[in-house]
Amino acid sequence: MSEFRINAVRAGSRRPIIRFEPAPHHAVTAMLELAHVGPDDVLYDLGAGDGRIAIAAAKRFGAHAVGIESHPGRVEQASERARAARLGDKVRFLCQDLFETDLRPASVVTLFLLPEANWLLKPKLLAELAPGSRIVSYIHEMGDWKPQTMRYTVDRFGWYHRYYLWIVPAPAAVRAERGD
Repeated sequence: MSEFRINAVRAGSRRPIIRFEPAPHHAVTAMLELAHVGPDDVLYDLGAGDGRIAIAAAKRFGAHAVGIESHPGRVEQASERARAARLGDKVRFLCQDLFETDLRPASVVTLFLLPEANWLLKPKLLAELAPGSRIVSYIHEMGDWKPQTMRYTVDRFGWYHRYYLWIVPAPAAVRAERGD
């Protein structure tokens, strides 16, 4: 059932095509632990797919979570999984374009997207997230924005998995980095 993300950009658009590929369960846990997700957090999972990251954030770490997914069928599937886990008051899924979603309520954002999507999201993340908010990405970096922390895990097959964590800086630091 796994569709693979492809390295492409929609014709006539600056937005990458984002295809569903579920994050492995060990990666979900590693991402949430790296971001130090807790009960005071509001986590936004961009490209939520089947909802596993948002559901784990609520169930295992006590966070409130919002999954953003553009595919209506996956939003319904994820919503049903959250209802079955009795997390209706802690998790919700929205059928929205992740590039259009208001991220201001988030204290943590999770990403399992291709590099092009991460790069295109960087200005939005810096503009909308409060200083101190955490962004964690599975596998892919965010261009020239160096992460505060990078971790590797090795699975039982010997495959390396990379995790990146960025902390949103204060606005003055963002302006200085841009050279304003």
